[in-house]
Amino acid sequence: MSESTAEPKKAVVLLSGGLDSSTCVAIAQKEGYEVYGLSFSYGQRHTIELDAAKRVAQAMGIRKHVIANIDLAAFGGSALTDDIPVPKDRSHEDMGADVPVTYVPARNTIFLSFALGWAEVLGADDIFIGVNAMDYSGYPDCRPEFIKAYEVMANLATRAGTQDARHLTIHTPLIDMTKGEIVKTGLALGVDYSQTISCYDPDEQGRACGHCDACQLRLKGFAEAGTTDPVAYQD
Repeated sequence: MSESTAEPKKAVVLLSGGLDSSTCVAIAQKEGYEVYGLSFSYGQRHTIELDAAKRVAQAMGIRKHVIANIDLAAFGGSALTDDIPVPKDRSHEDMGADVPVTYVPARNTIFLSFALGWAEVLGADDIFIGVNAMDYSGYPDCRPEFIKAYEVMANLATRAGTQDARHLTIHTPLIDMTKGEIVKTGLALGVDYSQTISCYDPDEQGRACGHCDACQLRLKGFAEAGTTDPVAYQD
């Protein structure tokens, strides 16, 4: 009799095409998960990040990559979905002081809901999201309190968590890391950051602006890691 081969454990990983989410993919793979990447065309002004997500998904050999279409631009209210200027050259103190205009209302709540639905279909008990509460732009849906509350809700709202008595877990492996630690972790796991983009205001060639909050935090991370960011910048 031949021994039966156990199926690999599955995880849905939110994949924006940026530095953090790509590192999450690598961490999930290192932990033995078969990764299903989920990206969103959500009405963002710059869809270059979706091209990056496709590159990352292919380069990292994820099992399946889905781009879900939703329209948060119908509501606006964010510099990423509306005709509102992206803030530039803010200090790190200012970034953490208030919720910035680049915050997309309820975005992570919505994204996690889609991930939760797909996880149920896949029979996966694990979702990875690259939120960070150390070097971040003051987003309320990146905090540990939000993730903890969402995980409780997920287990109350699903057949998997109720009838099937499974426990759904939201993994946030980057939440207590600095950007420098994230970069070091990703490089050690072989992440090719040249495939990623983090900028809130790239040009038509996909070059990062170097001045928005996302670019400044990314550049800070590579500097702390003692290496150079491999992506192209406008300046």
